[in-house]
Amino acid sequence: MNIHSHDMEREPSRDEAEAALALLRKWANGVTPEEVATLDPLVSRLIPGSEVSNYPALARAYPEDFVVDEDYKASMPDLQNGPSSLIRGAKQTIQHVGISNFRLPIRFHAREGGEVTLETSVTGTVSLEAEKKGINMSRIMRTFYKHAEKTFSFDVISDALDAYKEDLESFDARIQMRFRYPMKVESLRSGLDGYQYYDIALELIEKAGVRKKIIHLDYVYSSTCPCSLELSEHARQFRGQLATPHSQRSVARISAVLDENSKTLWFEDLIEIARAAVPTETQVMVKREDEQAFAELNAANPIFVEDAARLFCEQLQKDPRIGDFQVVASHQESLHSHDAVSVLTEGKTFNTDSLDPKLFSTLYHVG
Repeated sequence: MNIHSHDMEREPSRDEAEAALALLRKWANGVTPEEVATLDPLVSRLIPGSEVSNYPALARAYPEDFVVDEDYKASMPDLQNGPSSLIRGAKQTIQHVGISNFRLPIRFHAREGGEVTLETSVTGTVSLEAEKKGINMSRIMRTFYKHAEKTFSFDVISDALDAYKEDLESFDARIQMRFRYPMKVESLRSGLDGYQYYDIALELIEKAGVRKKIIHLDYVYSSTCPCSLELSEHARQFRGQLATPHSQRSVARISAVLDENSKTLWFEDLIEIARAAVPTETQVMVKREDEQAFAELNAANPIFVEDAARLFCEQLQKDPRIGDFQVVASHQESLHSHDAVSVLTEGKTFNTDSLDPKLFSTLYHVG
């Protein structure tokens, strides 16, 4: 076959490619696999049976002295940032893509002054346009780390969001930070105190150019069933029968959108709002007088799960710093083999027809 230089500049036809492949295979049948690999190691993939194990010989020792320069980096494949032709599946916009649960120590301001450093789990996502293959996941983490030494507030989270939104050339983005916030709580009567830990998450969302600041709090309390309380008292009054009402550890997840023009809503503020609504918070340090006081406090505040949702709602509505909100309550029954649950929302932010199938199963406080 004669190949002329001017022919090399044109696009070969399929027939010509098939003819070339047939010729290559005919030649390979008459030579050793080593000769095939010498021509080009990639050729052996086209010739079944002519593969050479470990050809060319690959180094097995880690190259301690190897230095990556710009030319080498430019030669490395980057499939996630490849052309749209590499997209698998539907060419559809993805609302959130990123990384979840990368952890690092973060400093937060306390309401009474000072700072507290807490292990924090961070989730960072961006939107992905339909014609883009993917994102560089590690870039989210690298960008966030540039702000990790600062004492965090929503302003710092906003700066981090701006940075990785720009780095990843995305139009929507989200950062969520989860941690356990310690707060010293005094016992009811003995004067002892101890640290209560509150599961809190800060979330900053940008969608269609609009940003929302959201704070989430899991508040753990005891709920005494009003019906059970009345039935127990009925047994005492009419039959002289000792009876105890059932009560149980309960959890409310409060999610609140913060008003942009209002003063800071501190973590301690939201905890106190929850405590004002339902004062039967589980206790840390307890002596006998505290245990008796807790029994009296529960008897003074019996609540169904519906009551709990509305009591939290009442207190949240009073605070001008809070806009839309959601209350998800779970009373983990000691009477029944199932839980009693309720969901109350105000505003459009949390209003949805569907619930996460495992939402309520995440409302267990593990201590």
